[in-house]
Amino acid sequence: MNDTVSTLQAEQLDVVGYALDVTDRAGIARAMDTEGRVDVVVCAAGVYKPRSFDQVTDEDFRHTLEVNLIGVFIPAQEGARRMREGGRIVTVSSRGALGGLGFPDYVASKAGVIGLTRAMAMELRNKKIAVNSIAPGFTDTPMTRTMPPEQYAAAVALEPGKAPASPEDIANAIAFFASAGIRFVTGQTLFVDGGKSLGGLGI
Repeated sequence: MNDTVSTLQAEQLDVVGYALDVTDRAGIARAMDTEGRVDVVVCAAGVYKPRSFDQVTDEDFRHTLEVNLIGVFIPAQEGARRMREGGRIVTVSSRGALGGLGFPDYVASKAGVIGLTRAMAMELRNKKIAVNSIAPGFTDTPMTRTMPPEQYAAAVALEPGKAPASPEDIANAIAFFASAGIRFVTGQTLFVDGGKSLGGLGI
C-alpha cells in the first residue's frame, strides 16, 4: 500500500493510505471521519481458496463470508451514512457468483455481493447514491498468481483470447461506476470477463 500511495503522491495527487480490517467498523468509521467527506466507496477486498464442497469447514465458510460479504456491507454502510449530497458505492463481486466447481464458499459470498448491491441500490436511490457492482473474470493478480503454475495456465487457456483480465481492466470498470456521469445507473452488475459469462460458468 505504501508504494501505491507514494506513486500517486509523486503524480501530485492528494492521497492518504490506511491499513484497515474491512470488518473493523470502528476503524473504518474513524478513517472516514478523519477525511471529513465521503463521495465514493469501493468495496474490493476478497479472499479465495480452492476447495471442494466436501472439504469446506464451518470456519472456512464463515471466514470467506466475513471478508467477502460483511467486508462489503460495513464500508458501504459507513460510507453511505456520510454521503450528504449523493455519492457512489462500487462493490466487487465475481463471475464466480454464477457458479463453479471447487470454491462453494467463494461462490456464495460473491452471489451475496450482487444481492446486497441491488438491495442497497433500491434503498439509497432516493438519496442520490448510486450502487453498482463489477464481476471480474479470471484476472492476473497476486492472489491468482499463488495458484500452481499448471492450474494458472489451464485457467488462462479457458479465457476468451486465452488471456486473463488485467488489473487495469478492472480498475477502468470501477472508475466508470465511480464517475459522476452514471448518475442514473444503479443496481447493476457489469461482468468484466471478455464475454465468457455469455457462454459458460465458473471463475
